[in-house]
Amino acid sequence: MDTGALLERIRALDWQDLHASIDARGYAVTPALLSGDDCAELSDLYSHASHFRKTVNMARQSYGEGEYRYFAEPVPEPVATLREAFYPPLARIANRWAERLGSDERFPATLGEYRALCERSGQVHPTPLMLDYQAQGFNCLHQDVYGELAFPLQVAGMLSRPGRDFEGGEFLLVEQRPRRQSRGEAIVLEQGRFVVFPNQLRPVEGKRGDHRVRVRHGVSTIHSGHRRTVGIIFHDAK
Repeated sequence: MDTGALLERIRALDWQDLHASIDARGYAVTPALLSGDDCAELSDLYSHASHFRKTVNMARQSYGEGEYRYFAEPVPEPVATLREAFYPPLARIANRWAERLGSDERFPATLGEYRALCERSGQVHPTPLMLDYQAQGFNCLHQDVYGELAFPLQVAGMLSRPGRDFEGGEFLLVEQRPRRQSRGEAIVLEQGRFVVFPNQLRPVEGKRGDHRVRVRHGVSTIHSGHRRTVGIIFHDAK
């Protein structure tokens, strides 16, 4: 995979439009950033245990049905490129959200600077991961928090082909709105595309200013086939 070209594709995204979508809808979907061959190359990493520091059987933890693996250092170059390239434009959103929510927390301009903050908080293990589901697999609604520091946004990319490699398995987002019933989205993510979404909460404009909307994410049941995705989380874990 040409990671230099991947870096340029991410930088060339219409970030103004993506920012607007995240603010208005709570998520944004990119155009295809990976080709079919790129997705196959990235997906193949899953079969090489040396790339990973930890494997989680979701059923044993009551997280769902399936498996995921956290990448070990050094994170493979394509995954590291995704993490480093997505971080700066998302940090700008994160800082704007912090200001809207009255938080003093601010996020540095580069992933390296942010990871240094994580390290000082005792969060030293990389968190990018790959998720693997077979038929009847699913992922319960959850949030990915691994310590005191948690970056407000994260990214997931589809490596399989919906409708061909698997059926079902929509990406789920559920917002818990103050004094109102929860609101859900089911997102069909095409191969090579990425969804950007909140890690825990986002600001939503109300009649009396912004309020906090808590967000959880998951995956609906895979009816048939095999679904594999890559997850890009920016804070490290203890």
